[in-house]
Amino acid sequence: MAELKNRQWLLAARPQGIIKETDFRWNETTAPPPKDGELLVRNLAFSFDPTQRGWMSMDTYIPAIPIGQVMRASAIGQVVDSKKPGFAKGDLVQGLFGWEDYTITDGGGLFSVEKFPRGTDPVLSLSVLGITGLTAYFGTLEVGQPKSGETFVVSGAAGATGSVAGMIAKLKGCRVIGIAGGPQKCEWLTREAGFDAAIDYKNENVGEALTRLCPKGIDIYFDNVGGEILELVLDRLAFRARVVLCGAISQYNEAAGVMAHPPRNYFRLIFHGARMEGFLVFHFAQQYPAARQALSEWHAKGKIKNQVDLQRGLENAPKTIIRLFTGANFGKQLLTLGNPE
Repeated sequence: MAELKNRQWLLAARPQGIIKETDFRWNETTAPPPKDGELLVRNLAFSFDPTQRGWMSMDTYIPAIPIGQVMRASAIGQVVDSKKPGFAKGDLVQGLFGWEDYTITDGGGLFSVEKFPRGTDPVLSLSVLGITGLTAYFGTLEVGQPKSGETFVVSGAAGATGSVAGMIAKLKGCRVIGIAGGPQKCEWLTREAGFDAAIDYKNENVGEALTRLCPKGIDIYFDNVGGEILELVLDRLAFRARVVLCGAISQYNEAAGVMAHPPRNYFRLIFHGARMEGFLVFHFAQQYPAARQALSEWHAKGKIKNQVDLQRGLENAPKTIIRLFTGANFGKQLLTLGNPE
């Protein structure tokens, strides 16, 4: 097999505050051949998710990325050489790969490699049918347990997970209110995604808007941002409310492991007989096939919209991840490198 040039982005420094382009270093090398039990994958598209900020800074549910190692991402790619039984050249696979042209993997670990049918759309597989779509599915249905007629509020509502969570809640008969930044995103939520209302946190008083739109309180809150907005919601819970803790992106740029704005009014859970529960999508791994089937059917029928923010070119990976933390992205943030053969 001919030698393959492999361009890479390495982690150069632990971020201090918001991620900077200088936190990464460009490297060019060659891709090694796979050993027994390994795959050599040509990366086609990368997912960009807030959890990557944690991977850069500290041990989370997986160890922190070592300085000088390739930056990680959930990705989809095509096998170019296989020494692993069950996988062949040309197979489309998804897993935890690197910001690089080619990745060597044994297919194991928390992000075990999955094989997809040929003809699969990489963009769809990394968005509504990927980790973010699955996160919305399980967070809403398994943790939130929505009932028809309940009021469902979601923050980060125009993002990849928040938008799908709100649309699933709407399918289950909830009255859905999204919190997002800017008039364009809020208009998309009500006009395209079918939300009943949207609150522009950049231009509105969120507390006043929640009081007006949720006069009987909030039954389910799907939290993607944490901080002040979480506190505002806790003050407006309905009896037996459920708070689904999915993320806290407003806090991720603080010192590793330190929340600058923890909820000071968590005792509201006591007054309202409510619960607040965190989760990881991997807790539901055995249910992925059924969830993907449901999401695929809803998407095919137009009941779930797949809003994607698509960037291109490996050289733009650092700029792309920064978009998540400045609010520049609209929908699922992806970066493509090429098309499957």
